Amino acid sequence: MSTSHDSLFYGGGWHQPSAGAGVIDVVSPTTEEVIGSVPHPTEQDVDAAVAAARQAFDDPEGWAQWSVERRAEVMEQLADILQSRIEDFAQLVSAQNGMPITLSRLAEGWTGPVLLRYYASMIRERGIEHVRTTDSGASLVRAEPLGVVAAIVPWNFPMGTAFMKLAPALAAGCSVVLKPATETVLDAYLLAQCILESDLPAGVVNILPAGREIGAYLVGHLGIDKVAFTGSTRGGREIAKRCGELLRPVSLELGGKSAAVVLDDADLVSLKDEFLYATMANNGQTCWLNTRILLPRQRFAELTDTITDIVAAQTVGDPLDDSTEIGPMTSSTHRDRVEGYIKAGLEAGGRVTTGGGRPKDHASGWFVEPTIFVDVDNSSIVAQEEIFGPVLCLIPYDGVDDAVGIANDSKYGLGGTVWTADEEHGVDVARRIRTGIVGINSFRGTVAAPFGGVKESGIGREMGPEGLANYQSLKSVHPNPNGTWQPS
Repeated sequence: MSTSHDSLFYGGGWHQPSAGAGVIDVVSPTTEEVIGSVPHPTEQDVDAAVAAARQAFDDPEGWAQWSVERRAEVMEQLADILQSRIEDFAQLVSAQNGMPITLSRLAEGWTGPVLLRYYASMIRERGIEHVRTTDSGASLVRAEPLGVVAAIVPWNFPMGTAFMKLAPALAAGCSVVLKPATETVLDAYLLAQCILESDLPAGVVNILPAGREIGAYLVGHLGIDKVAFTGSTRGGREIAKRCGELLRPVSLELGGKSAAVVLDDADLVSLKDEFLYATMANNGQTCWLNTRILLPRQRFAELTDTITDIVAAQTVGDPLDDSTEIGPMTSSTHRDRVEGYIKAGLEAGGRVTTGGGRPKDHASGWFVEPTIFVDVDNSSIVAQEEIFGPVLCLIPYDGVDDAVGIANDSKYGLGGTVWTADEEHGVDVARRIRTGIVGINSFRGTVAAPFGGVKESGIGREMGPEGLANYQSLKSVHPNPNGTWQPS
């Protein structure tokens, strides 16, 4: 059933798009049919949304000036509203991008409520001021909101990545212009409806689904104080360049080509579900996935057979079916891209142990079979480039030092895992891998720990206290030591 909208959400209400606005059609990756449409904003619409966010931020009695307790209460209220619509969010996201519904309920349904409550609790505990004292006197340090934030999120985890930005930005007291990707816009309208049900003041969150050109205009808008971006390294580089010119704070969560280091004592059969999550979650369309699998040479043949069996046994099908483990690629263009990499890997001498084509039992939909490459080394295109699909490369190594060297031989540094029966040894190996996040026998982070990468995987961290700091500006107040003010 098609879902269409004819308005844009900003300033606490629905507005007709300005003259010349286009239309974004949402196409199901499973049926290849149009399932919804929304307006595509113009630069004039961006001006209006940014003005609404600026007015909300500059209001002397507005969100930025509220007490942390009052902000926290509204954030928790919004969390409750979102939680009541978890299944609706999950269904919408999976219908648009092909994410298996069992993952969508967690990553897209629950992430918003969890992060809102986490940051609400954090600002209650921390407040916005603290006193630092030394022998020379006392100073007051205030954590103030940065201002109006442009939050640009991708199509693979649209709600999850949105709330990695929205929750700490709201906790800090910022206002936000959220730009979802054109592939996933219908869930953003459900978010707008939830915001309208809450007591969040008008203009604190504004939503403009749009493509790259409008996104670039938003990034460079003079009314924006901070940019938070999740997406490709190519896009992040352009945003960083523009923000550098403007001396504008920016945080970037970008691409990855992470390595799974399987040590010689690992038992992957007993860790099958964790291994699949770390390597193939969301149909391979996840930035932190461990798509380079490093195997000890003495066990290479055995582990290749094991991993091939694990990957090949996944159920490929309709993402709205609870039994599906691998859904379609998000768009026909993206499927072509993934298939292009598979072709390049084969032409370079790689061999597939499973997959390599399209499932034969799906007449429609942009499906790619889960694929495993062997006979490739770490310098090959399929081992170095981010494919963003269900494609793994199995690479042999000789000793732990060699494995660490291969893992670090990448322009990216976002995720990674170590698989071993000796977790203490696994932690020692993890310490040597140059990346932002490493899991031991799994890849399950927590909201309390920072998320982000090094090298071409980005700048800055999300989640944890570091995520809140992204949206705060520190001010030091130095009372006259001979005055009457005393620290409390």
